[in-house]
Amino acid sequence: HPPRALTYNHMVARLPSRTRLADDQLDRLFRALGDRTRRDIVARVLGGEEASVSTLAARYTMSFAAVQKHVAVLAEAGLVTKRSQGREKLVRGNPKELARARALLTQLEQLWTSRFSQLDAILAEPFPPTE
Repeated sequence: HPPRALTYNHMVARLPSRTRLADDQLDRLFRALGDRTRRDIVARVLGGEEASVSTLAARYTMSFAAVQKHVAVLAEAGLVTKRSQGREKLVRGNPKELARARALLTQLEQLWTSRFSQLDAILAEPFPPTE
């Protein structure tokens, strides 16, 4: 087999440097948001009111344990907080962590917008005459 050419990802190279810990946290955040049920749970608890895991579980066709696991993934990512009140676990959304995700997506959007502008400028240049 011929050797594979190395590719260089300019997008990653131009993003502001972050620590490994920050990258791991962003990975957890986007992994948590990658699931439809978890996004729905976040949307339900972001309004500032707490919801019990039992109340959340009643809205889905999955088991209580499955909803508990989804909430645990969201809590690990920092998207929700949990607190105990008697036997209930109350869940509340964390808009600050969602804002971190939005900030990174905004950075990526600005990077790609800039690249498309550069490409537009290059394409608008006249071609040199051929002999």
